[in-house]
Amino acid sequence: MLVTLEGIDGSGKTSAREHLQKHTREVDATFTFTREPTESWYGEAVQRSISDDDADSMAELFLYTADHAAHLADTVRPALERGDIVVSDRYSDSRYAYQGATLADRLDDPLAFVREIHEPWTRPPDATIYLDVDAETGAERSGATNKFERVEQLRAVRENYERLIDDEPDRFVRIDASRPAEAVRTDVLETVERLLSEQ
Repeated sequence: MLVTLEGIDGSGKTSAREHLQKHTREVDATFTFTREPTESWYGEAVQRSISDDDADSMAELFLYTADHAAHLADTVRPALERGDIVVSDRYSDSRYAYQGATLADRLDDPLAFVREIHEPWTRPPDATIYLDVDAETGAERSGATNKFERVEQLRAVRENYERLIDDEPDRFVRIDASRPAEAVRTDVLETVERLLSEQ
């Protein structure tokens, strides 16, 4: 089973993943915890582009796509083949939402374009936990330290997430991430436990 954690910057995905890592030891299952961008050289290239305000948005898309391909080949698929529960902090939906926003000035429907590129080969998540927070709160929490964390950008990204949820409502579990972190982390853990019980 592949479970992904999604949401705009500042929504608490990484904190939720770290909480899961501590508390899923009591669950009778083997977990692989991972994230995108990865720590591979592909992921390093992505990180460099994030800090470059002048990076070309189309080139960035393919850097992220290469990192996702390596992540699938090296981590996600092998773990699933072993029978692990894979939990990924960001995955393909981040690409659809974020690169769908950065390419808005170049394509009529950039979100659909990015999804079409991935469709033939990516491995869709079985469930996605969406940590929902407004753009202003996300920017404030994240510190708006790079181009993706600015309020206007996060608004566009959040709108793209809403499109994704509308397209596949049964896959997404929405959690209100505007609440205190402890409440959010508890809800994430309970959601994962419920998903496993329903397998």
